[in-house]
Amino acid sequence: MKFKTMFRHAVFASSMLALTACETVQTTQGGVVGVNREQKMAVSADALEQAAREQYAQLIAEEARKGTLNRNPAQVARIKAIAARIVPQTTVFRPDARGWAWEVNVLTSPEVNAWCMPGGKMAVYSGLIEKLQATDDELAAVMGHEIAHALREHARERASEQMFASGVISVGSALLGLGQIGQQGAQYAYMGLVGLPNSRAHETEADRLGIELAARAGYDPRAAITLWQKMGQLGGGGTPKFLSTHPSQSDRLSDLSAYSQRVMPLYEQAKKTR
Repeated sequence: MKFKTMFRHAVFASSMLALTACETVQTTQGGVVGVNREQKMAVSADALEQAAREQYAQLIAEEARKGTLNRNPAQVARIKAIAARIVPQTTVFRPDARGWAWEVNVLTSPEVNAWCMPGGKMAVYSGLIEKLQATDDELAAVMGHEIAHALREHARERASEQMFASGVISVGSALLGLGQIGQQGAQYAYMGLVGLPNSRAHETEADRLGIELAARAGYDPRAAITLWQKMGQLGGGGTPKFLSTHPSQSDRLSDLSAYSQRVMPLYEQAKKTR
């Protein structure tokens, strides 16, 4: 997502990751949106979550020192209320998410940003709330999307992918005598042909799971469409699709339109109980 890429999650933890045998896993159940892609993992989930907890604690301590942590009580109350409705819905996709140490804070910053680390550590930036004039439904779409990244363990998948790719490229370059220039070319080719398309797949999965989470929590899933329309107005011209780590604006809106209709019955049912 534009707010924070999964690769950034992997970077801070790279020195602490434990490499294990590659395994094929099913991180989440498919839900109504039917996200059921199997994933290849070569990184320890425990190691990544531990690194996330430590990084989050450091970040929160630093924000508190700067006086930018939870400065606006009204914003904090909104975000915590939305999280309190969405988080219980995560067990539809992952029953074990019930035991995660969920936490959400609001950081005062002009940046239009939000993220959820492995294990459920979240942050929403005041710039996202203020610059987009986001409704509760739109904030639920953002938070659902970021939570979906954590449920699907996209950070772990990207870290596994990068570890594997780095090893293969280094060995292959040495065997073929490509040298530094050849190795750099191989890295660019990898990112263009494999790395970026996978990242776009992550974004689409997070979009779909996110709107189902929001709908089950009683938030209008169609708000994801208006959210991304607002983001498009902020962002100006789009990046060429084949170089982007995100779906194109038109593709994303089309997909969200279709899947928001798919989960509308969940939203209508949730409204009856609130």
